[in-house]
Amino acid sequence: MLDYSLNIAGSEWLIIIFVALILILGTGKLPGAAKKLGKAVNEYNKAKNEIQEQMKIGEEQTPTVSGPVGTEREKLETMAKSIGIKVEEKTDDELREIIAAKIGQKKTDEPKKEK
Repeated sequence: MLDYSLNIAGSEWLIIIFVALILILGTGKLPGAAKKLGKAVNEYNKAKNEIQEQMKIGEEQTPTVSGPVGTEREKLETMAKSIGIKVEEKTDDELREIIAAKIGQKKTDEPKKEK
């Protein structure tokens, strides 16, 4: 039996792909294809950077609790402050109700469709 194996290194593959592109696209279309590829890579990098920036902003806005919370009132105040509720002059029960209402809200802009 004859055993033919292709021992082609990475740089050789690049040369083969480049030659194939020249044969398929021709020398006239190759610069246009390279330009489109460059634009696609640029858009990808922009989107990636925007997502990373949004994640960084989100991490900075996330409230942190620096240690254990001792009393039930402290827990309620920490939760309320983290979702933007003012805790002054509110009883524990009022805070519980407001927190439950805020957390239970569904954030939909569309009205529900009736069948």
